[in-house]
Amino acid sequence: MSFFGFGQAAELDIVLNDAETRKRAEHKTEDGKKEKYFLFYDGETVAGKVSVTLKNPNKRLEHQGIKIEFIGQIELYYDRGNHHEFVSLVKDLARPGEITQSQTFDFEFTHVEKPYESYTGQNVKLRYFLRATISRRLNDVTKEMDIVVHTLSTYPELNSSIKMEVGIEDCLHIEFEYNKSKYHLKDVIVGKIYFLLVRIKIKHMEIDIIKRETTGTGPNVYHENDTIAKYEIMDGAPVRGESIPIRLFLAGYEITPTMRDINKKFSVRYYLNLVLIDEEERRYFKQQEVVLWRKGDIVRKSMSHQAAIASQRFEGTSQGESRTQHAVVDGERE
Repeated sequence: MSFFGFGQAAELDIVLNDAETRKRAEHKTEDGKKEKYFLFYDGETVAGKVSVTLKNPNKRLEHQGIKIEFIGQIELYYDRGNHHEFVSLVKDLARPGEITQSQTFDFEFTHVEKPYESYTGQNVKLRYFLRATISRRLNDVTKEMDIVVHTLSTYPELNSSIKMEVGIEDCLHIEFEYNKSKYHLKDVIVGKIYFLLVRIKIKHMEIDIIKRETTGTGPNVYHENDTIAKYEIMDGAPVRGESIPIRLFLAGYEITPTMRDINKKFSVRYYLNLVLIDEEERRYFKQQEVVLWRKGDIVRKSMSHQAAIASQRFEGTSQGESRTQHAVVDGERE
């Protein structure tokens, strides 16, 4: 509405310089839908043009300045409206004055640090976007454009396996082994389960992939568990000495890299949950955390530095992840 002349007198548009060639990636929006956005990595330059189109070519547009911002922010859903910005860059495109005809302004944010992966969860959202603004006395004209950031990681070839023994005294004793403790998002989890002692009537066994999202700090900590996958290992009663193989393909599931203490606001961790169900519908389970990471399709030379940084973020988690544990199966009964 421009009944009193307060309506928008111009339209803004943002176009990336490499829009025709840049890869796009699917990303889940807050309402659960999937949209495609331009894909960027840490350290890449973000450049393009901001177009200002006057709605009335015969009328001048007075303004207090034109700018574009590159913003990375985290929004916690329980604290709506309070955005936590971890990246905030500004380029002034025009000083205060007036525009008499439609114009285009170039911008470039060189080698922008994008330390975290874009993420939309149940209680938190991490997004990157460009925002162009024409500052005016009464009503600013703004335009936003979201992008998606993926973090690439590298890990040394040494990737220790996970071996565990679990049991209920005099009733059940099993060993299970997963081939690695760290998996990339299109990897295959390979493992085996050995039955050393079986004195309860097991009728079903499965492995679940559980995503645990933790948000907030102190009294405002929220945990959300989401079962990403259920993979049936066995249907029927096993016997002593039996060995059951596991092959679980991760590529078909909606998973993200493991995220730990992102900007001291949230974490996303993944667990393999071994579940046994007996004939009386009692459930026994054992959880083991695994690290998920994103491997680039083509690792470019320009990516090597940021990939090295990304791998260092998990430094300290590579030790002590291969161990044999003697533990009583958590006798959770539902």
